[in-house]
Amino acid sequence: MTTARERLMEEARERILINDGAFGTEVQNYKLQEADFAGDLGLSKDQKGNNDILALSKPEIVEKVTSAYLEAGSDIVATNTFSANTISQADYGAEELVRDINIESARIARKAADAFEEKDGRPRFVAGAIGPTNKTLSLSPDVEDPGFREIDFDYLKGVYRDQIDALVEGGTDFILIETVFDTLNAKAGIMAALEAGTDLGRDLPIMLSMTLTDLSGRNLSGHTVEAFWHAVRHAKPLTIGLNCSFGAEQLRPHVATLSKIADTLIMAYPNAGLPNELGEYDERPETTAGLVKDWAEQGMVNILGGCCGSTPAHIRAIADAVKGLSPRELPTPEVRTRLAGLEPMTMAA
Repeated sequence: MTTARERLMEEARERILINDGAFGTEVQNYKLQEADFAGDLGLSKDQKGNNDILALSKPEIVEKVTSAYLEAGSDIVATNTFSANTISQADYGAEELVRDINIESARIARKAADAFEEKDGRPRFVAGAIGPTNKTLSLSPDVEDPGFREIDFDYLKGVYRDQIDALVEGGTDFILIETVFDTLNAKAGIMAALEAGTDLGRDLPIMLSMTLTDLSGRNLSGHTVEAFWHAVRHAKPLTIGLNCSFGAEQLRPHVATLSKIADTLIMAYPNAGLPNELGEYDERPETTAGLVKDWAEQGMVNILGGCCGSTPAHIRAIADAVKGLSPRELPTPEVRTRLAGLEPMTMAA
């Protein structure tokens, strides 16, 4: 039986694949109130803004947003579970619902993806989205105590493992560890996913996406894209890439750098430009599409999508812009070594 990894790689050899776009932007369009988020779940804290819980309280909205991206051309849709972990859900007093949120969100995405695949025969994939949480393993939240950490590695790994197990139960193909601002957090997620795959007795592909905190190209824990790649390549991720951070214009040089050294698929999904004075994103779909089309024409990417501010219109424009363009070719080990400046020294005779 062909695995999800094999199916995706087969598709990626033929064309540039399309990821989905932002979920929160679409949810905001529904003008939901507290009662909509809370439903009849009986939680004691306000739930407004807890987009993840909509899988339980308003599953029809999650399905509509997911289907809108599939209709726009997405080959891959992510589950609405960016903050569906016990650390993040503690802010809403919804820790006990984490398993249910992940299972149901995965089932919604799976159902929608399968329906579109059945309709036109084109493979669709579901990525189980895992966000970084609001804690960091690399930095202290207390400036007076640099050595202090709110959580430790094993605790975070356990948090991720609970989420991963539920996402797999719900039917995800891949585990997407995204918006990585702390490389050590990502390593906890990677270990959790690898252990989950071992316990399942099968391949559980990992997708990794780093986010940058400044234009120099580093994340919050201080890693460049090159350092990040070398810190996680042992996990043999299905995809490596960048998301969020900036718009496509600012992200371009960093995508180019990663594209030269990574021996796996490059997936990039930038914001719809930079936010305006009100914190809103107003870059037009055709503008975003034109910028990432350049990435594709330069052979830099295998999968494209959108992050903050992007909409189904952005995804449709991106899909149209790169249709027919060749996907990036994976570099050989020799080329990777040379481009990374890691050629072994030779001894004089």
